[in-house]
Amino acid sequence: QVQLVESGGGLVQAGGSLRLSCAASGRTTRSFVAGWFRQAPGKEREFVAAISRSGELPQYADSVKGRFTISRDNAWNTVYLQMNSLKPEDTAVYYCAAESGYSGRYSSPDIYDYWGQGTQVTVSS
Repeated sequence: QVQLVESGGGLVQAGGSLRLSCAASGRTTRSFVAGWFRQAPGKEREFVAAISRSGELPQYADSVKGRFTISRDNAWNTVYLQMNSLKPEDTAVYYCAAESGYSGRYSSPDIYDYWGQGTQVTVSS
């Protein structure tokens, strides 16, 4: 079993930055593909970013490309999401997720086996 705990959310003004962390316990993060998703009120959960087991193949949604950076520190079992140039439309609950398989469909929430509880990010205009 794997437990994921997100932290780092909060309230920030438009143009500001936040760094989210996802700490994993139970198994080492290098066993999983890691992803970040977000869900705004009244909307479906959407893909934000994902990173391979080695950390060499980050993938991003078009809406965050160039502003967000996903990274991982397998020694500390932690995955990060650095969010810069935040916009009000980035406001959502952010979730980290882990996939133990090899589907390659990193942007689909259905393939992830484990999820954190979420952390709120609010960007004011």
